[in-house]
Amino acid sequence: KHNAMSMMERNQPKAAVSLFNKILKQDATDISALFNKGLALNQMRKYSDAITCFDKLLEINPNDAQALNNKGIAMAENGNIQAASECYDEAIVADPKYAASYFNKGVLLDKLQEHELALTVLEKAISVDSRKPNAMVYRGIVLGKMKRHEEALNCFQNVCKKYPNNQDAFFQKGVQLAELGKHEKALDVFDEILKKYKDNVNVIYAKSRSKAGLKNYPEALDLLKQAISRNPKIIRKWAKEEPI
Repeated sequence: KHNAMSMMERNQPKAAVSLFNKILKQDATDISALFNKGLALNQMRKYSDAITCFDKLLEINPNDAQALNNKGIAMAENGNIQAASECYDEAIVADPKYAASYFNKGVLLDKLQEHELALTVLEKAISVDSRKPNAMVYRGIVLGKMKRHEEALNCFQNVCKKYPNNQDAFFQKGVQLAELGKHEKALDVFDEILKKYKDNVNVIYAKSRSKAGLKNYPEALDLLKQAISRNPKIIRKWAKEEPI
């Protein structure tokens, strides 16, 4: 079993699955093998197989919050949104102290454009486990989508104070500064990130937008060309995000 776990850590889920299968041949009710096989299948994007695996575990232990949560992830990835949402709810009932279920439910609600509900669930995730920054970062992103830019900025500044190495929060802080028209400050943030990640197209694009915001059009255009030459497909994603 230890071998299989180290394979998953080394990102070899296929090899891990075959080892878990050997364990399950000897004992089909080995909960840990079933759970980790499901995780590995999720990693491999074999979501239907993962669901089957978690279902076997849930027959043995119907209140396993982690299995319910990861079954929900597989269902969401398979496009079965309603069933995924119900899975997260069941996981929350099974273990109200397990923050991942609230987080995943919040992400799902955000994708369904249910931003107010998403905020409520993400706030619950934060109150259940305030040690991890992921729910805080996502809460800020949702606030930004709702055009509540001051609150979003405040959220990202708090995350940056608490977790100075969190690059996502730092980048989003720059994005919110730009949304508030504080382009000089936003550029300081983007330049700081580009020192470490000089080829990050999203940061180059954000910098291009702030240069345009300051009416520095030649430089803005130059940065835009740079970003597109590094990743020609990404312009579709940006166009979708910014309907003209």
